[in-house]
Amino acid sequence: MKIRNTSHIAIGVSNMEQSLTFYRDILGLRVTLDDPLENPGGALAKPRHGVYLRWDDGPDATFIVLSENQPVSGGALSLNQVGIHHFAFWVDDLEATFAKVRAAGAPVVMPPTTFDSVAYGEEPGGQVLTTLFKDPDGIVLQLDQRVA
Repeated sequence: MKIRNTSHIAIGVSNMEQSLTFYRDILGLRVTLDDPLENPGGALAKPRHGVYLRWDDGPDATFIVLSENQPVSGGALSLNQVGIHHFAFWVDDLEATFAKVRAAGAPVVMPPTTFDSVAYGEEPGGQVLTTLFKDPDGIVLQLDQRVA
């Protein structure tokens, strides 16, 4: 078996409207499906509100699924807890996106900071600008941009 790409990232949310405002309006993702009674193949114990968002198209393009179930349970993991505690997007406009995130009142975990790109599988000496912040449910997101 050879893994080709990430298919999707599923994010449980407590309030779909707040999450859509964040992921669609602030981060700029495009809604491709909004199903308030989604139950794919009857596999779920009860329907959920599922919203699918994309930034790119194609058969192997990664997408995000926001999933709102009632009643809501649990909470976001803190950084460095066991489990998926954050995920990251490559962007071309980190400073502009960060300004929108900050203006929307999202909690900032780390302001834009430059790091060596060796951790990204590159030769030492390259630079990546990185920022971390939280979505409406406290899930940590990271933006990365290569610095010329």
